Amino acid sequence: MPTDNGPDPRSGADATATFIGNATVLLRLGAFTLLTDPNFLHAGERAYLGYGMWSRRRLDPALEIGQLPPLDGVVLSHLHGDHFDRVARRGLPKTLPIATTSQARRRLRRWQFTEAVGLQTWHNVVWQRGRDIVRVTAVPAQHGPAGVHRALPETMGTIIDWERDGERLLRLYQSGDTTYHPRKLHEIPQRFPDVDVALIHLGATRILGLLLTMNGRQGVALSKLIRPRGILPVHYDDYPVMKEPLARFVDLARAEHLPVRTLQRGETIDLAAVARAV
Repeated sequence: MPTDNGPDPRSGADATATFIGNATVLLRLGAFTLLTDPNFLHAGERAYLGYGMWSRRRLDPALEIGQLPPLDGVVLSHLHGDHFDRVARRGLPKTLPIATTSQARRRLRRWQFTEAVGLQTWHNVVWQRGRDIVRVTAVPAQHGPAGVHRALPETMGTIIDWERDGERLLRLYQSGDTTYHPRKLHEIPQRFPDVDVALIHLGATRILGLLLTMNGRQGVALSKLIRPRGILPVHYDDYPVMKEPLARFVDLARAEHLPVRTLQRGETIDLAAVARAV
């Protein structure tokens, strides 16, 4: 049962995150194994970003698709080539449940991913295995400046609630590829307080001079808005379009005494421990 200090370590419930690279994280939440934003291109291979633009990956993923455990679902923030690539399209099971945007759902269904579900903002999908439930709720995100974002893929953040026997054990927030727009994002902590761990997409991605994902300053502002018990930064160095090093966010976050924890590629971390480290 959750407490004011995060998940109860006596529950015996397992909750871990393995950082594969970019925004790809393997989540084990009790009976569930989930994957976020599957990007399995190798170093040197190009991800398609739309409008004839490509970016060449710098680093290999920590795991290949064939090395993954059996998956129960995918949480996909949006359909960009560095979040759902051609390797994922070929290698993931077509019957795998995918929670994503309505726009991405239409494309995935054309690719024969029959269990893709498109979520409008504040709507959710519930997956159940035995006594465990995972509820994935779409929350606001905006991929770049107002107006420009309409030319980019529809994007969502997500709240992932893991429950057992009706008791919430962990609440995760995944920002998705957003920039910081307080008027758009302010309702997230009002509707979903008590976030245990936040996966914050950073990198200060710039294309044609436009900032399309958060820089360190914006990442800190969003973290202060959401107020998670633990912060795990992702999406910061895999592609040349990412212009700001992770160290910038870490320095700013620690100056504000925010509970940031960095992950090495391939590292597995206990999410309950991250949520308690305050």
